[in-house]
Amino acid sequence: MRKRHLMFAALAALSLSACATARKADVSLPVTYEAPATAMAAPAGSIALDTWWTAYGDAELTALVEQALVRNLDVRTALARLDEVRGQRISAIAQYLPQGDATGSSRRTRTTQLGGTAVSIPGFSNSGTSTAQSANFNVSWEISPFDALFAGRAATAEVDRARYAYEVARAGIAAQTADSWFSAKGLAIQLADAQEALRIVQGLYDIVDQRARLGLAAQSEPDRVAGDLAQARSQVAALEAQLQVEKRALLILAGRIVEPTANINATPNVGAPPPLPGSLPSELLERRPDVRQAQAAVRSQVNQKILAQLAFFPSLTLTPGIGWQKIKQPGFSSTSESRTWGGSAVQPVLSIPRLLADLKVQGARTEQAVLAYEKTVQTAFQESEGALVNLDADRRRVALLTEGEARARRGYEATRIGYDRGFNDLATTLQAQQNWRVIRAQLTAAQVQALRRSVQAMKALGGGWPVQAYAAK
Repeated sequence: MRKRHLMFAALAALSLSACATARKADVSLPVTYEAPATAMAAPAGSIALDTWWTAYGDAELTALVEQALVRNLDVRTALARLDEVRGQRISAIAQYLPQGDATGSSRRTRTTQLGGTAVSIPGFSNSGTSTAQSANFNVSWEISPFDALFAGRAATAEVDRARYAYEVARAGIAAQTADSWFSAKGLAIQLADAQEALRIVQGLYDIVDQRARLGLAAQSEPDRVAGDLAQARSQVAALEAQLQVEKRALLILAGRIVEPTANINATPNVGAPPPLPGSLPSELLERRPDVRQAQAAVRSQVNQKILAQLAFFPSLTLTPGIGWQKIKQPGFSSTSESRTWGGSAVQPVLSIPRLLADLKVQGARTEQAVLAYEKTVQTAFQESEGALVNLDADRRRVALLTEGEARARRGYEATRIGYDRGFNDLATTLQAQQNWRVIRAQLTAAQVQALRRSVQAMKALGGGWPVQAYAAK
């Protein structure tokens, strides 16, 4: 009895020291981001990071993201994986409960003697009909409360891990949909610019051609503009194809592949990215679902390591059972029932070297989980600060290019008026137009890049999943 008490005391001490089975992860982070203050101009809580895509004020973007969160195949696969792990958790816990199945059988035998001496005594007959029925319910229960406790904790941690993986998938699809949407808008803007450039070049060609026919310009001038006209037309055709491909990609993300691409209205209008809510690096530990997923992985491996340690202790199995049997033969019948109480104990001896190896393997897995958690935290900080720094640079670049584009456009308009009145030559006019178009294209690219960078920042800060719905672990 004393030995048994000592064994349970050792198991209790082992359970209390569970936190010591893995080293403490180093998740230290800087107090603040080094990004400029303009990168996060909105006060904390002013924008719902759970649904950050609504901050852009674009109804079509919001509809696409919400549809993608429900219909996208990657999201649905992650949800199915979560359902699978939930079922595995029930199975993992159920194996530590009493196990047993009820069995029953019935048999009827008819024997016909073909020769020899007929024998019929109670309990034996070589001819006639006999029946036999039986029913049994045998139970096996391994009494291991600590194993059940830590196995349940490990299984619960795996459910959390799959649940956060589902949120990672949702957050990723939301960001991918928004990024693709702004790419489509960028292409729509470029297409509109290319169509406008085509209109301008066409008008310039008409003027040059008219001047050449009147003898006011050399015949080579229409030929020079004709090359630019062909290039402008080819640019329009290429952008139309690219926009159609991007629209199809959006429909696939949203699970609407059967719809025509005309249902995506990527208007050639670009807006400014919304301000980001104030945030601290330490909030990444709660806001980022991939960080929470890594935390759950550590919890799972820690409890698996404790189970590997518990394997060295004796195990006790109870095997109670009940049974019923009825036999009927010519001249004899019997009905009986039985009650069985039994048990067995197993103490690992020769299997200890294998158990030690298993424990070493599990210890290495636990260390890998801790290292993966540390790396996830560091990556989260790197992505967040990088996105904030780049977003601030994009905003400043857009401001500079906006001013430059306005001045280049005014310069081109003045040069073209001078050409119409005979004050400027064709080369000067074409150069002014080319300068304006280059700066215009750079501005469009910078505006779209700023929008896409803001999506990266929203996702990097942990937006896209209802963090308040999950208790801190």
